[in-house]
Amino acid sequence: MAAPITTDFSKVKALYFDIYATLIDWEPSMLTALSSLIQSLPESDPRRADTLANQQALLRAYASNEKAVEHEFPTMPYPKILETVYGRLASQFAVDFEEKDAVAFGYSIGAWAAFPDSVAGMQTLSKYYKLFALSNVDNESFGRTLAGPLKGVKFDGIYTAQDIGSYKPDPKNYKYCLEHIKTDFGIEAEEALIVCQSLDIDHVGTKALNLQPGIWIARNRGVTAMGGNYEELLAAGKIKLGATFDSLGELAAAVEQSLEKP
Repeated sequence: MAAPITTDFSKVKALYFDIYATLIDWEPSMLTALSSLIQSLPESDPRRADTLANQQALLRAYASNEKAVEHEFPTMPYPKILETVYGRLASQFAVDFEEKDAVAFGYSIGAWAAFPDSVAGMQTLSKYYKLFALSNVDNESFGRTLAGPLKGVKFDGIYTAQDIGSYKPDPKNYKYCLEHIKTDFGIEAEEALIVCQSLDIDHVGTKALNLQPGIWIARNRGVTAMGGNYEELLAAGKIKLGATFDSLGELAAAVEQSLEKP
């Protein structure tokens, strides 16, 4: 599916990560958090059925609305983004909702589960590289993620949408991250790679800035409702990958094998 590994791990000094969908298994977590909305549909509505097609349709609708709201309100705190998206989804589904459910959805992000390999994989990678978070989230929510699902993961720097004042894929976010990595750690942009699941946001965003080809963590072998279509984006020349792995654990193992060779 993806190109062979062209990344030289020995020349890399820093990795910067998207968090939600890369380290945090956000699709099932989000479906759980949106369950109250689906349960508001009439009993006869076929969208209530717990099918893969319905789940993917809901997640795609969520992703489309989230991108729109983030573009409209670049300084809105992420929990409020989620609350607004919840309301828009309710409107699209033509169902009433209680404000407390929207607020609960906005707060839920800190409890979204990590992938099983995330903590151990990050701990392995930390032996070889400086690690940074570049996330479309607010500081308080990210703090709860670090204290909960990602407990044991240490970042050398954390750069959030709240700090930057915009949401990815705004070029400002990537520039902010790399400028801080250079200023605070002396690491050049050419020595830093993005690691993420999202093709249509992060890999497209970094390719547009002519940054180093990133590492794609193709969770579920790239078959997800959110994140973009590999073949379409590659054919359009919008992405260029340095390496692809099915999991963070696979990346960590590849780095360890490469750099521990005598």
